Amino acid sequence: MENPEVESDFLRSVHALLRELDGHHPAFQSERGMLRWTLHKKIDRNPSNGALLIKILVKELERAERCSYRQYIIPLLHTLMYTLIKTPCIPDDLYERVYDFCKKLLTLPKPYCTIGLDYARQLKLERTIPGVLYQRMVSAEQSLKNDSFPYQEKVFMFADPDLLSEAVCQALIDEIKAAQMSQCVKSCMLCVIEHAFQAVLKEHCDVRNLHSILQAKPLHVTEHCFQQVMAATEHAGRDMSIEYSQYVEELGKIYSALLSTSDKGVEKTAIDKDSGIPLPNPNISFHLWRDEDQLWKELVMFLRSPSQSCEQDTLSPELDSFEFQDIVPDFDCCEQTRFSVLSTDSGIERDLPAPGDEILSSCTAEAEHSRLQRKGCMKKKGSSLDSLAFLQSGSNGQGAKPSGKLHRKSGGSIIEPMAQMKRLHTARVLVLGDDRVLGRLTQAYYSLRKRESRRAFLTPRLKVQFYYVPVAEEQSTLYPNEECALPNQTEPCELAAYLGRADPWYESNINTLCHMIPKLATMPSSPSKAAVSELFIIDVIAYYVRLGLQPVFFQVYAVKLFFSNPTWEPSEDIFLTELHLMLEEFNCSRDSVPMKKKPVTEVPGADLILVYKKVLLSNREKEETLSLRSTGLVMKAIPSNETEDLVCLSVNTAEVVKTSNLSGRSYSLVPNTIRTRNIRIRSTEQRTFTVCLDKDSRRIYKNVNSIEVFPCLEPSYCLQKTRTRRACLQEEEDVGLAKYLPKSLLLPINTFAGIVQ
Repeated sequence: MENPEVESDFLRSVHALLRELDGHHPAFQSERGMLRWTLHKKIDRNPSNGALLIKILVKELERAERCSYRQYIIPLLHTLMYTLIKTPCIPDDLYERVYDFCKKLLTLPKPYCTIGLDYARQLKLERTIPGVLYQRMVSAEQSLKNDSFPYQEKVFMFADPDLLSEAVCQALIDEIKAAQMSQCVKSCMLCVIEHAFQAVLKEHCDVRNLHSILQAKPLHVTEHCFQQVMAATEHAGRDMSIEYSQYVEELGKIYSALLSTSDKGVEKTAIDKDSGIPLPNPNISFHLWRDEDQLWKELVMFLRSPSQSCEQDTLSPELDSFEFQDIVPDFDCCEQTRFSVLSTDSGIERDLPAPGDEILSSCTAEAEHSRLQRKGCMKKKGSSLDSLAFLQSGSNGQGAKPSGKLHRKSGGSIIEPMAQMKRLHTARVLVLGDDRVLGRLTQAYYSLRKRESRRAFLTPRLKVQFYYVPVAEEQSTLYPNEECALPNQTEPCELAAYLGRADPWYESNINTLCHMIPKLATMPSSPSKAAVSELFIIDVIAYYVRLGLQPVFFQVYAVKLFFSNPTWEPSEDIFLTELHLMLEEFNCSRDSVPMKKKPVTEVPGADLILVYKKVLLSNREKEETLSLRSTGLVMKAIPSNETEDLVCLSVNTAEVVKTSNLSGRSYSLVPNTIRTRNIRIRSTEQRTFTVCLDKDSRRIYKNVNSIEVFPCLEPSYCLQKTRTRRACLQEEEDVGLAKYLPKSLLLPINTFAGIVQ
């Protein structure tokens, strides 16, 4: 029976949540994001009110759709689905109303139709098999040994120790440990079993008695019961022709068998009547990012973990024999040895080459004069089309050809490569810090894609999704005493600010952690801090990785640097957010500076020549050349406002303009902005400059004479293009497999809605 006081309290909380989205809530600045967390905590403390909250959320969703308040739809829908997963018993009429609403979203543009379709599928499955979403989530996140649902997920939290203080890192480690303190394998299995019985048997399930019986059982009995419950659930999910009554009957038999084998002397555990079954936090591992290849190594070790199912056992021999040195990331030796189609092998096993002899044969010296070789017929390489599917699915999921629009891509779903080669592992890589850690993530992602283009190892077996939580401490620069520290440091979290403008729900829930996480480190430790129910940071991160499934794709840019010393080789690097070019041996304010009338005084700056392709809304490229005198420039890859959301570089220069008046000669610094995707910059004088990438003083290049900046190409595209060019001697158009591969390298960052139109 509904309680009017509880309903009124929920209604006030939901309306406060909507006011927060509009920016009218009194706690808008200091406590933003707490309202959603507080609302879900009320359901955790009293799950019987979950259906009441869902009813209120459905009413608000229908009103938002009727009154065209689209900014409320996605936040309300995410709040509703998270409540639905936690609530075991929901009336059929509520399922029907939510399902009908999700179907209405299919008529709206992205991201509404994308999210509506995804949730409609989940609702249809949940209504057919109650509790299946909860069971699958817990089983995958905790990597529970299970033959029926072998999927595994893991959250990798990366923090750069040079960017975050030791106190902040230790506070995060302590909170992760506190969250996982009560989450052993047996307790997670108990949660799945109890939730399944409560969702299916409803009032026929004695939660108190069931909890007491399961607690008294040894681990192997609990594991056997867990396997039975998951097998029944997944069997019903695969065979939709099974009657619901048969599924209920099967779970009823398992439940009755548990009660019949229980000891009569077992005391019932004193639990609250209204206490529900908690949703365990996902498996989170914390890593201090010290090694450049650490991300790659952690993902490989995740795949090499003990197999959890029979399907994964087929991959064990290759995983066990895999070594980190097996992957050669260089493109210089990417030309494969051409094998003969006809084979005259003797069939004798000793005549076959050793397994390791053919892996790097194309990189050896013999490849120059032995272009045609016989290949051992016992080995079989996957076809190029198979590799193409894996490489394409692992990059950005947007297809081969550019869409012709300059606007940023968002909300694309990663396409499954093949049905027979399911990727059972999902790695959710979450980085903490400012824009500098995103630059490091971009380098790691580029290195990973480069390795995969040479030999697809992770892509066929592992889904990798990226998440970003901004953290900004009070320190202004990385190395304040170092001479190369950047002057006039810009906003440290520009990409997070952009994501907050694109997705208001990301702004409310994730950007609020930017200054809250450093405050966590300064709070004194207390016994209540270790309580699982009060872990705000971990709860928000768990909410983010579970529901933040809509990626926003950011163009990665490559830069080629030429140095003043002709003996130095040009250097290549990539950046994501910003490139800062400063003239060496010069430091001047951006404001206008009057100049005294002295003939020996030189005008600051240097004469630069900029050759670039101007970006136009018509998507036409027009090459232009600009000569100016400047004191430096900043290239921004992240748009500063919504009206200029184009995939391009905003090159901001401080142009020196000379003027003459009665008081003599003077100059002023006039800001100038151009938009481009390709640009070349060189100095006509003997002046060199310093280049800093992604605001990181660890990535500074000195004595630079000229630079070239252009969109970074997808490594798999480069590899296939190189092979095609050597074979066909054609480079005008993409031919062969190259025309099916994505051309540009895009970094996907997951949010709740992508880019809301």
